Amino acid sequence: MPAELTVLALSTLLALAHIMIAIRYKTQQYGTGWNMGARDEDLPPLNDIAGRLDRARGNFLETYPIAIALLLGVFVAGKADGLTAIAAWVWLGARVIYLPLYWAGIPVVRTLVWGVSLLALVVLIGVLLLG
Repeated sequence: MPAELTVLALSTLLALAHIMIAIRYKTQQYGTGWNMGARDEDLPPLNDIAGRLDRARGNFLETYPIAIALLLGVFVAGKADGLTAIAAWVWLGARVIYLPLYWAGIPVVRTLVWGVSLLALVVLIGVLLLG
């Protein structure tokens, strides 16, 4: 299987991890009644860790559709090559590293790692449009 599709498949596990970890900490704070209910009530702000995990989840999901489009795009267009494979793995690696950095509240390094993931997406955009 091409690296881009392998990364795409593995990234679904990362998406699930983001969702499940964030909801675990929200449920820990708000209770199982909230989790299993309609979630209509106003709630106090999330505690620090639950808030970070929720924001990390949101951050991942903001750029994930772009990554999906690019990874599929280079494959479908027949432009998958060594450069796109490296960019795909760098994107996934950076996103994997990003989660524990955000979880731990490490600000500057977290932003730099996010920048690396964005740069990897820009490489994929370049290959898809120009390569």
